[in-house]
Amino acid sequence: MELRVLNYFVAVAQEKNMTRAADKLLISQPALSRQIAALEDELGVKLFNRENRHLTLTSAGQYLLEQAQEILELVVKTRKNLQTTSFISGDLTIAAGESLGMQRIMNVISNIIKKYPTVKIHLLSGDYSYAQRKLDNGTVDFAVIIGNTSIANYASLTLPEKDHWVILMPVNDPLATKKVIKPADLVGRSILNSQQAQELQLFQNWLGNYSNYVNFIGTYNLNFNGTLLVKNRAALMFTLDHLANTSPNSGLTFKKIAPALQQNIRVIWKHGVKLSPVAELFLKLLKESILQEQYFL
Repeated sequence: MELRVLNYFVAVAQEKNMTRAADKLLISQPALSRQIAALEDELGVKLFNRENRHLTLTSAGQYLLEQAQEILELVVKTRKNLQTTSFISGDLTIAAGESLGMQRIMNVISNIIKKYPTVKIHLLSGDYSYAQRKLDNGTVDFAVIIGNTSIANYASLTLPEKDHWVILMPVNDPLATKKVIKPADLVGRSILNSQQAQELQLFQNWLGNYSNYVNFIGTYNLNFNGTLLVKNRAALMFTLDHLANTSPNSGLTFKKIAPALQQNIRVIWKHGVKLSPVAELFLKLLKESILQEQYFL
């Protein structure tokens, strides 16, 4: 597969029409049709369902589109980072979940872009599995992992900050009068769980023998939409303490849980991979920010 042909394929998939894609690519429609047909022959699969002039992706085509977009994104990122060696430039890409530790990372990034205005920053949001996948396929420089997941295959840096789990609820919920929430308090309640916590069975273990008496109604991977369910009194929600909007007009409050659960925050990157100059600078400044804080403690 040539990169040129992957570009052609992505354009056709986005336009869902061969003529419009050809106009976008500034080539003739017959030439584009031949390239797509040759790609299907090379791969031995059908990429498009052809209905009159409208094209839809087959399951194989959808898979190729996802892979092609990541491949082309990686090519662009690599090209930009190779275009300069005399000064700090290029792209810095980080995949991360929502976390208190992101403030330290944003402080470091802010210093970089103020000093090196040609640097471009790309922040991708998702849970730990999303961030690790992006790191593994090379489309990000760093992933920020929240929680005690295995990172043995990566280089890593643990941040001083810790995330603490709490339970979010409406301010007039009966449990809002309690100082802390214990497993027995949640018997018979509906709970929205973090997708990552669900996969790790974090709260099932925390609940112990009470787990079978709690109704886990589903999961979320980013915080905001889950809070809307809590506002509607459809469920309570396990979340991290610094992510919950409990301002006076929010109608929400959070309560600490007992026994307490906290999460490590770690920045990871691939072992043995040569980092771009801007990625090396980011890592250097991040380490310095941690050492400086430890020095003044």
